[in-house]
Parts: sequence; structure tokens; C-alpha cells
Amino acid sequence: MATPANGPCLILAAGGRRFDFADGQSWAVGRGDGCAVLLDSRSVSRLHALVQRRESGEFSLVDLGSRNGSFVNQRRVSVPAVLRDGDRLQFGDQELLFVAGHSVDGESSAAPADIRNAPTSALHTHTLSTIVVVDIRDFTPLARTVPEAVLSQTIGTWFLRVGQIAQRQGSWGQRYIGDAVMAVWIHEGRGGLRPELLRALAAVSEIDAVTRGLHRQLPLPEALRIGAGVNTGPAIVGGAEITALGDTVNGAFRLEAATKQVGLGVVLGERTFEELHLPAPEPFLRREVALKGYDHPAVAWATSFEALGDFLAQQEA
Repeated sequence: MATPANGPCLILAAGGRRFDFADGQSWAVGRGDGCAVLLDSRSVSRLHALVQRRESGEFSLVDLGSRNGSFVNQRRVSVPAVLRDGDRLQFGDQELLFVAGHSVDGESSAAPADIRNAPTSALHTHTLSTIVVVDIRDFTPLARTVPEAVLSQTIGTWFLRVGQIAQRQGSWGQRYIGDAVMAVWIHEGRGGLRPELLRALAAVSEIDAVTRGLHRQLPLPEALRIGAGVNTGPAIVGGAEITALGDTVNGAFRLEAATKQVGLGVVLGERTFEELHLPAPEPFLRREVALKGYDHPAVAWATSFEALGDFLAQQEA
């Protein structure tokens, strides 16, 4: 089988069909509608596995509790497995070759140059962005109580769903960090920020609903919960590996952590709240929160997921 001289992909052994990994950070494997790697075989589960691009640029494979399992070089995958160039992957009776993607001179090929969900390799400073950080609550205790296979299936399914929601709501890109996801919305100066901020908040609300429903699909002891921090301001963004840097990004992570201080699921930074241009602050409550690494308390605006859902429904009415 010939190895193509461009981007990363999977190649089907029977027939040579190619599945490129260009846009996004995660790709579903299965026979169900919407899977990026769509395999026409009854031996493949509808949602079989997930291929993810890690922060380092490496790719990993996560089995999503498939009936017949996922294999890398004939070894069953029970926890996320890092993929190497030339690895042979098996899903049911379907065999595919993983190609890491190299140019003719052997160097890694350049990332695609589309601004939306396929970031360029260049970094852009002072880009007005909204950063959303969502984190699974009490994930460490959960990891001690469920089998590794269930844990892998849980985090893989969650990453997949979160990525799908964020992309559908206009996110420029997502990074997967342990048991958290950072999603970035870039504001390109076409009018006010309010419509894009409402989409980011809609993503947060949908992610909460999906997270709480995972225990009905997977053998988890109880419903999972998340916290979400949302912050707007200038940031350094770009890079093939979804880079977002700066005080706005740090603030989003700190605001997510502050959800535990205030006892509410969602905390907005001051500029995010101001750019919504609300006639009244409801359903957001003004709070002063201590953010790690900051000398003085910061003004933030907090709400529950239930109140956020009601607020978004009113905006659509």
C-alpha cells in the first residue's frame, strides 16, 4: 500500500479509501451517520472509536465501548493509545493503516490554513477572543472507582460530544486537557460580540446537558457534572495544535475554578458579561472572586446551568 505524501489520515486496507484528519481535533470512527471515518460493516459499532489530536500534535485512539473492540497492531485498546506512523488499526473486520503525514522531504506537513476549526501555524497577537473552559467535576475520585475501560470510554465519548457541540456553535478550535476542554471563539470585528457570545453560552449549556446524560449511556455510578469559565479579551491564537495564550486564557481557567467558590456552575468574566448588553443582570449574579495568581479579587458574573438554559430560551423567543 502506497503512503501518501501529505496530511495525516487513515487508509482502508480493502480498496484504499482515505480518511483525512484535517479539520478539527477529534474524529469519530463507526458505521453511524456523522462519523468522520465511516465504515460500512455490521461488525463495526455505530460509534466505535475516536481518533484525537493531542496537544503535542500526536494522535491517539480511544475505544468507545465497541462491541468487537478496537485494536492497534493486534493489541486491544482499553485505554487511549498513541498512534505511530504505519500502525495497523482494526475495527471489527475493517483494517486501516494510520499515516502520520509527511511531506516529500520527510518533515511533517504544514497545517491547513483555514481560520475555522483548522488553525494556521502562525500565531496572531491581540486577537479578540472568547475562551470557554469546561471541566468535569470530581473526575479523580471517579477514576478510582470505575474500570479503566469505562473511564476511557467516558472521557472519549465526552471529548467527542464536546467537540461536536463547540464546532457546531462556531468555535474556532478546541484543546483537550486531561478532563477539561478549552474552546476558542474568535471575534473578527463584524458588528457586536453579542451573537457570538450567545453561541458560546449555548455551547456551555449543551455541554452540561450532554455531560449529565452520560450515565444513562455508560456504566457510571452517578451523573457527571461540569464547571464552566467564560472570558473575553485579547489573546495570542493560532498554531496547528490549537494555541491560545495570554491573560484572557489564564482568566478563563481561573474563572472555571471559581465556580467552586461561588457554588454555581457558570462564571463569566467582566468583559464577557458587559458585551452581552443585558437590560438587567439576571440571571447573572455579581461576585468578587479570588483568582489564583492575581493580586486582587476580580469581578465576575455567575449563574446556574438551569438559569442559563432559561436565559438562552428567552433570547430565542
